[in-house]
Amino acid sequence: MISREPTLERLATARALLLQPFGLDESHLRQALAAIRAHQVDDADLYFQYTRSEGWSLEEGIVKTGSFSIDQGVGVRAVSGEKTAFAYSDDISLASLLDAAHTVRAISAATGAGKARVAPKKIAKSRSLYPGLDPIASLDSTAKVQLLEKVEQRARAKDGRIVQVMAGLASEYDVVLVARADGTLAADVRPLVRLSLTVIAQQGQRREVGSAGGGGRCGLGYFDDAQIDQYVQEAVQAALVNLEARPAPAGEMTVVLGPGWPGVLLHEAIGHGLEGDFNRKGSSAFSGRIGQRVAAKGVTVLDDGTLPDRRGSLNVDDEGHASQCNVLIEDGILKGYMQDALNARLMGVAATGNGRRESYAHIPMPRMTNTYMLGGDKDPQEIVASIKKGLYATNFGGGQVDITSGKFVFSASQAYWVENGKILYPVKGATIVGSGPESLKKVRMIGNDMALDSGVGTCGKEGQSVPVGVGQPTLRIDGLTVGGTA
Repeated sequence: MISREPTLERLATARALLLQPFGLDESHLRQALAAIRAHQVDDADLYFQYTRSEGWSLEEGIVKTGSFSIDQGVGVRAVSGEKTAFAYSDDISLASLLDAAHTVRAISAATGAGKARVAPKKIAKSRSLYPGLDPIASLDSTAKVQLLEKVEQRARAKDGRIVQVMAGLASEYDVVLVARADGTLAADVRPLVRLSLTVIAQQGQRREVGSAGGGGRCGLGYFDDAQIDQYVQEAVQAALVNLEARPAPAGEMTVVLGPGWPGVLLHEAIGHGLEGDFNRKGSSAFSGRIGQRVAAKGVTVLDDGTLPDRRGSLNVDDEGHASQCNVLIEDGILKGYMQDALNARLMGVAATGNGRRESYAHIPMPRMTNTYMLGGDKDPQEIVASIKKGLYATNFGGGQVDITSGKFVFSASQAYWVENGKILYPVKGATIVGSGPESLKKVRMIGNDMALDSGVGTCGKEGQSVPVGVGQPTLRIDGLTVGGTA
């Protein structure tokens, strides 16, 4: 069997799903783009998408929900200066395509130069970071239900205090095709799976919750026995620890953040402030600070869309640019921002492969992929032992940030009170409050245990949600404000 180069294979898949069934070919895409370029626009693109998704949930040993959906459509965009005109349709046809093209080109005046020149075709540079498989087909329905039943049985068997188990399994097969006014043609085939587990433990009248899960851009075979056991252990342990938790102390104190998912604080408090649109408009706390020290020495933060099989990774972004590993902060010095095509053009820099959109019905904007801090040289136990009085937070729930000021609020879902280097007891109700830029400067110790999250992150921005990854090593940050319940 002769196989094609992966980039060409993805293009063939996209054509087969998004063009051929509707009587379209690449000449029709050039026709639509030429219609837009008959007016004075700086940029234009067509974004075709086919998405098939499936979800299962199990509660009390019973399948509570099962869902399946197919969505497809095309988004058409024209950009003039910093203005964007956008139209979309779930009807993929030449008539809809040309109608949308004539609509969006009204953002700018006609050139009066006759027929617009059509840029020569060029295949976008690409990556090969994950298999182009359909994860929904990687297990049959019976096996999917059995997988969830196995999760529930193992969670209940772990400890008699587990009184309720809820498990969910989600799979998505996403195929996109991007055609740009500069002749670029790009495609991606994106699998995505996620297994989630929530348990409730009860001791006397007290009930506490623990959760775990993960996934990535792969098939459902990823969830083997070892992976399931890891999720079960994490969820059950979290619930049992919370049964013993005391009210959290409040005040300004040293806070140590555990590795992996606590990087969500980094994502919110710092990552959004490094997205190009906020900096072009001057509304970020990091605006105009390239080359300046914005963090303690040793702090290096990357946004890397090239990690194999990771939830936030992309072969190409939603504007047809190959994903990249972007250094945002290096040894405490601000090096750059994450850029989509519009903001990169207006700021006079190159796009960084961070143009992302939720679907064909949304415009792209600069978004994170996998954002994480590199490890340092400290042993994690040494970092915890350095706390005189403070909080050791190993897991986080929700949070929010004000981009302009950089101020954030986060709730710790699993945390411990530490005195004289000893972990004394778990606490609940701890809320961490601070400023992203200021917190970076207060990093005092960086662990050698950098870890990425298990594959559960979803980032929201301006009403759009996209899958992302986060990560960090164990960190000691001095002088954070903890709002507690004690």
